[in-house]
Amino acid sequence: MKERIIKIIESLNEGIHEREETIAVSFLAALSNQNVFLFGPPGTAKSLIARRLSHAFETNSYFEYLMHRFSTPEEVFGPVSITELKKDNFLRKTAGFLPQSDFAFLDEIWKSSPAILNTLLTIINEKLFRNGTKVEEAPLKALIAASNETPPPGQGLEALYDRFLVRLNVLPMEVKDSFEALLNSQPTHAKVKLPEDLAIKHEEWEEWCNGIYSIKLSEETLNIIHDIRLSFEEKGEELNVYVSDRRWQKTSILLKAAAFFCDRKETNLVDTLLLRHCLWTTKDNYPEVVKIVEDAVRNRGFETGFSPHEIDDEKQDLDKEINKELYYSEDVYKTENLSGQEYFKHNLTGSGRQQTFYIPVNKMKSTDKFHPIAKEGNEINGIRCCFDGQGTCSIERLDHRYYHEWTQLEPFSPQVLLHKGDKKTDVNSRLIESFGEAVLELRHKIEEIIEQIEARLDQFKTKLETPFVPEHTRNIALEGIEKQLEDMKLRHKDCDRLKSLIG
Repeated sequence: MKERIIKIIESLNEGIHEREETIAVSFLAALSNQNVFLFGPPGTAKSLIARRLSHAFETNSYFEYLMHRFSTPEEVFGPVSITELKKDNFLRKTAGFLPQSDFAFLDEIWKSSPAILNTLLTIINEKLFRNGTKVEEAPLKALIAASNETPPPGQGLEALYDRFLVRLNVLPMEVKDSFEALLNSQPTHAKVKLPEDLAIKHEEWEEWCNGIYSIKLSEETLNIIHDIRLSFEEKGEELNVYVSDRRWQKTSILLKAAAFFCDRKETNLVDTLLLRHCLWTTKDNYPEVVKIVEDAVRNRGFETGFSPHEIDDEKQDLDKEINKELYYSEDVYKTENLSGQEYFKHNLTGSGRQQTFYIPVNKMKSTDKFHPIAKEGNEINGIRCCFDGQGTCSIERLDHRYYHEWTQLEPFSPQVLLHKGDKKTDVNSRLIESFGEAVLELRHKIEEIIEQIEARLDQFKTKLETPFVPEHTRNIALEGIEKQLEDMKLRHKDCDRLKSLIG
């Protein structure tokens, strides 16, 4: 299947430059019975792309029309039958017009009248055309519309616009070599010749459309969709994007189709990058929507059954517990206990005599001035102390001979017996053993995740290639997985640090 699809896409791209992704994604939409909106200025091969797509299928009819404000329903849906009108029956002759076409291309779609657009809504939504009193089935596989503008607000066009699942931004050529090749080439023809074994038969197309529903959405795909929805909610009116439930369901069909036509039974991270073409609404929010989708893929990685946040919380809690139980969280000072309160003892020498006083430990966190106490518990008013917030205490003595002035003495620094971060020596051996087992268990869990990611990464690389997403865009998914793996290896290395803390 995949090989055949790639060959068809290569044929559709023949003689066209810088439109590989546009053609591939439009083809995928047609394969999955979805409609396409091509957004871009005139002369960017939008009509050529539509015509080319129809040649990939065995079609009975292709319809194309340039819309304008004077367009009439007769020009799109067929003229009224005069014969039937004479019989008092309103019936259109739809042969060769949109209601009986397999493919249709409507250029400048938003310039058309409400009567035409409302009828289109029924055709592309229900695949039915109400022809007078009769209801006819419309064989339309895909409607491709084009315009250099998105539908203007307040015109009631939101419902129709929502039916175009795939919205592709078709820009003028940017690569110099491609542009020069265009200048030197002959005019490109819309018709392409596909080998008979490549052209898609109607029965095949129907079978494939049903087969798409058997594809499973992977956990990674679902998580990325949830991440994108959350980003949309957080940005709210600033982003100005509304994605209906119907549209989300249709996007899942497109992602499943991408997996189906690559011979897979489940969607993967690369498939979700197609959401870049499904969720934007205007040229203003297009860049931001693309960024949100790409970031969601880049930041997600594989689903392993373990939450990275839970792993980090577990490691952080274990780190805190080890440091709390095995290491001093604060400096331990040499103190003395007087009447149930801790004090720093300080001997003050001067004037031929030594004076001993006690400084309350609880004053160490304050920068207020206070008086120390004597051993009996009385305040010594002739001495004044003040901590500087850094652990050093200034000391002043009152000099009664000189107008009661305070004289600055040598500051006091409490003696540190054990520094913050020093390991405790009297820890229960069972507690140390318990910490060791917890670290070992955490490390084994991370190793299991790493092995799982590495195994899936090797498998993923073999399934990375898809004709619907360009290589440089596919690498976004690869970046996310490699970052996920690197982060897990850093977590594993941090377990060695925890083990060294235990000793």
